[in-house]
Amino acid sequence: MSNNIVQPLTVEREIAGVKITLSTGQMARQAQGSVICTVGDSSTFAAVCSSKPNFEPSFFPLTCDYREKTQAAGKIPGGFFKREGRPTTKEILTMRLIDRSIRPMFADGFMQEVQVMTHALGYDGVNNTDVSAMIGAFTAVRLAGLPFETTMGATRIGMIDGELVAFPKDEDLRGASDLNLVVAGHSDAIAMVEASANELSEAQMIDALEMAHDVIKEVIDLANELIEKVGVTPMEYVAPEPDTESADAVAPWADRVTEALFTEGKHARYGAVDAVRDACLEELTQGIEDEEELAAKKSALKSAFRSLTGQCERETILNGKRTDGRKSDEIRDIWIVPDYVAQHHGSVLFTRGETQALVSATLGTPDDEQIIDGIEEEYRKNFYLHYNFPPYSVGETKRIFGPGRREIGHGMLAERALQAVLPSKDKFPYTIRINSDITESNGSSSMASVCGGCISMMLAGVPVTQPVAGIAMGLVQEGDRMAILSDILGSEDHTGDMDFKVAGSGLGITALQMDIKIKGVSRALLEEALAQANVGRKHILREMLNVVDRPRSQVADHAPRFEAIKIPGEKIGFLIGPGGKNIKGLQEEFGVRVSIIDDDGNVQVFGTDSSKVAACIDRIQATCETPKIGAKYTGTVKSIRDFGAFVEILPGVEGLLHISELSTEYVENVNDVVSTGDSVEVVITNVDDRGKVRLMRQEVVDARNKVEA
Repeated sequence: MSNNIVQPLTVEREIAGVKITLSTGQMARQAQGSVICTVGDSSTFAAVCSSKPNFEPSFFPLTCDYREKTQAAGKIPGGFFKREGRPTTKEILTMRLIDRSIRPMFADGFMQEVQVMTHALGYDGVNNTDVSAMIGAFTAVRLAGLPFETTMGATRIGMIDGELVAFPKDEDLRGASDLNLVVAGHSDAIAMVEASANELSEAQMIDALEMAHDVIKEVIDLANELIEKVGVTPMEYVAPEPDTESADAVAPWADRVTEALFTEGKHARYGAVDAVRDACLEELTQGIEDEEELAAKKSALKSAFRSLTGQCERETILNGKRTDGRKSDEIRDIWIVPDYVAQHHGSVLFTRGETQALVSATLGTPDDEQIIDGIEEEYRKNFYLHYNFPPYSVGETKRIFGPGRREIGHGMLAERALQAVLPSKDKFPYTIRINSDITESNGSSSMASVCGGCISMMLAGVPVTQPVAGIAMGLVQEGDRMAILSDILGSEDHTGDMDFKVAGSGLGITALQMDIKIKGVSRALLEEALAQANVGRKHILREMLNVVDRPRSQVADHAPRFEAIKIPGEKIGFLIGPGGKNIKGLQEEFGVRVSIIDDDGNVQVFGTDSSKVAACIDRIQATCETPKIGAKYTGTVKSIRDFGAFVEILPGVEGLLHISELSTEYVENVNDVVSTGDSVEVVITNVDDRGKVRLMRQEVVDARNKVEA
């Protein structure tokens, strides 16, 4: 038996003050490429495999997966099964970060199935594992020798006390940082951006992007060092020859395609283009009788026609006219219907061109907060946004599943855009849920969710610090010719060179998402695009404020009302009661929700009836009050003894009213003065070390005070 251990090939370097290590060769050696990436003391594993698909793909079959195994943080999964289940929101977002970064970088025409699998190995509580998963995946793709254009890198940038910081700590991201920016790119340019920010200016955002690219170049140098050590053998791949014959055959139809592209209305436009395509195919396949030959010819011509349609749309844009007739910086018509569903706490139907969202805001109690349990320290969210994209929004039929990666990603982008303007929890303790149902779609539906989400919160009475709007920008560039597009259509997103979503208030940017398909984007181009986005965003904000100019001063009548109270910390257990008996009794009696906020005794009561909320607060205050000498109460006689009566002065608190304290005159029998169930006014005269309370009738106190005076 051999004890020889295979040693890994390892490279490491300190980048932006953080040690980054890449290693390969010891683990998962049957994968075509595998890497362990360690950032600080957090590590992730990535493996890449590729094979010929068992089907004829019409798109590049790339799958990216990322999982957080709880043992990475020394934890056992919660729930009944004690096993990781379906991917969390954070895992799905990380999968999207990897996919969006690498998909455009594979060679044109490469159609082999590629699977990129990553998971967290160890989490140090400081360095998040999502960026290390990206770096590991990018490096593993290169080690696999796949036809991939260049080595890529990734980083995260924060802003703490006004200073940009690379690889910020997790605790800073959840509190001190005004920026959470994840960037991927290659040596020549940035390729993917995802960011949330606390109303940063355009100049600050560009500075952060440039800093990110500088760090990425260092990461790439480290990855290339490992790739060189391994000595990668590239896969033999010959790109398919372009079908110039089919392209030449459909080229004469360009004028008719361009004319069809200017048909008004999305579906009418698509129908007009399809009619030209059908006529083209019919003319170019006349005389072909063999079914297989005919099917192959039609497939080739359809592909060429799709390319021609994209080229025609790009050309019209570069000539200064978009297919719906707008100028490059023009925003589609906006119309807004507030309070669209009366039963919602806040709702709006927001329409921009042919994109429409029905967005609602629902207010809940602290018990409705979402618990985030993963490898990071458990925390709670009192704000979340859910985005839904039903097939009818684009006039299609489709099988209905749960929310897909796209819906999770778009929802989180909109959530981040609105997060920065929420009121503090101590001023507005409600849990807020935004739900955005896309009812029509032709581009920028996530940004419609931002606009609708902001309006719905204002209608629900959420005191947002600033209104927020979002806009999707595009870019078409051919040599020296360039057009930056505001409020892009779906087709402009598909045929353009950049998808650039910007959300923010009148003061600055709150969210940014960018996917770039071209080799490089200069600072000057970014500045121009962000400046144009700023103008468009403020135009949309004005349209919003024309309809809803400020948050309502009160929450909706049917939204929960709340009151806050502070009780002694040692009384929390008594308020809860055995098995929650006391707190459940209060909730049932008053029809409210009682939430214990912290161990200091801060309690909040929520309910739809203000009088019942106030009554519950009074009951809690009475229940948890500590009896003090001299305090006056109106109590209820609970029992009679020969020596006196026991009077309940607070819920669960009784005191002895001795027979000698019942009256100023001699009392022979307690029942001659009070009976069980009587209401009596009493004063506390003594509380001993064991908490026993002695009482005196108020009239006796008054009489004795008068005598003494």
